[in-house]
Amino acid sequence: MQNALNIFVVFMILVVILGIINERFTHLTYEISLMLFSMIVGVIGLLIEVFTPNAPMTNLIGTIRSFNLETFLMNGVLCFMLFSGSCHLKLHDFKEQARAVTVLSIVATFLGAVFYGALFYGASCLLGLGFSIPVCLMFGSIVAPTDPIAATSILNKFGLPKKISFLIEGESLLNDGVGVALFVCFSGMVKAGSSNENFFLVMGRELFGAIAVGVVISLVCYPIFAKTKDASRKVFTSLLAVSASYLICENLDFSGAIASVVCGLLFSFFRDKVEATSDMEEIKKYDNFWDILDSLLNSILYVVLGLSFVFILQMPQMVIISLIAIVANLIARGGSVGVCTFLMGKIPDGYNRRGFTVLLTWGGLRGGLCLALAMSTANMVDFRTYHIILGATCAIVFFTTIVQGLTMKKVYRQIEKHLPENAARQAAS
Repeated sequence: MQNALNIFVVFMILVVILGIINERFTHLTYEISLMLFSMIVGVIGLLIEVFTPNAPMTNLIGTIRSFNLETFLMNGVLCFMLFSGSCHLKLHDFKEQARAVTVLSIVATFLGAVFYGALFYGASCLLGLGFSIPVCLMFGSIVAPTDPIAATSILNKFGLPKKISFLIEGESLLNDGVGVALFVCFSGMVKAGSSNENFFLVMGRELFGAIAVGVVISLVCYPIFAKTKDASRKVFTSLLAVSASYLICENLDFSGAIASVVCGLLFSFFRDKVEATSDMEEIKKYDNFWDILDSLLNSILYVVLGLSFVFILQMPQMVIISLIAIVANLIARGGSVGVCTFLMGKIPDGYNRRGFTVLLTWGGLRGGLCLALAMSTANMVDFRTYHIILGATCAIVFFTTIVQGLTMKKVYRQIEKHLPENAARQAAS
């Protein structure tokens, strides 16, 4: 217990100090700054370990390295991160662009997973990794969902047009659930192949069982949520619903992640339903709690990822595999969005298909959900395959958050220059 508290204090020191440094001096996007500066701290820590192995600081670094990120995510905070992303949805806002958001969140995520799986399967054949098609498709579903927190916080700084901004945010929020559902489907294929279980039984148990648990628990908790006038009790009720759903599913071999998303979507609906009859101050406190908790959990996650960067690169073959994973991710994301531009109807705000595809490809950042899904494969595949999937997923998260995040402004400005009205304005001047 004391060791866990020590690690938590160290992480909070880094979150606070690195956040202040960024706020006062560098002015980067918050998520980018945490990961980038944590990577620098990780490099410094490695140098201290190498050159001063007996120093007191080395013991502290060893303690931090012993932190079990898999346990932290899978048995600690994943359900709350998924719930928070889902419960922020304002379902009534989707009416105007329902078709476009649906196509991007469902079709683009599915195609992205399939395209990535096919590309990585080809790469695994060339490198002799021996990955099966179901494993590659499962890997594709892990890296397909984009991260709503990183994407919206970065892109909103550039003054994106309202409709384009809503499309990106809506896709990022909804495709978490779609990505988890695809992961359950493809991981069911992997489990069925390794245990000789029927694929449809595995998928039906994990997917539909999780949905049933999430719906039942949420409906049981709804009367308390709706009738209480105390904002804290609304928060406690939502915490009870998501944690109970996740725990029940994990014990019944259902997908706790799916149940968490279902709870989040239902509580989003409940929130809108009681908003008209509740004190707005209560609703605001409820929203603020989940905003702050989401920010805290993601901040710790970005710090841990940054500190882990050096050690991930030391894994066998990880440099070449990481490069392949990053390139495959860009191709798969670009291809899936490009296909969707023909299905989603008119692209808003004067964007053409090419500009819109480039914007959403380069703005498709990855975050904590991808890492959590990668870690959940530990009991599905062998040790070597697990570490390849985990390392490549981390590489994609690093690249999309830092490289794509830092260069997003330049990409956006270049796209803006080629919009029809801007081109006409430049020609006239």
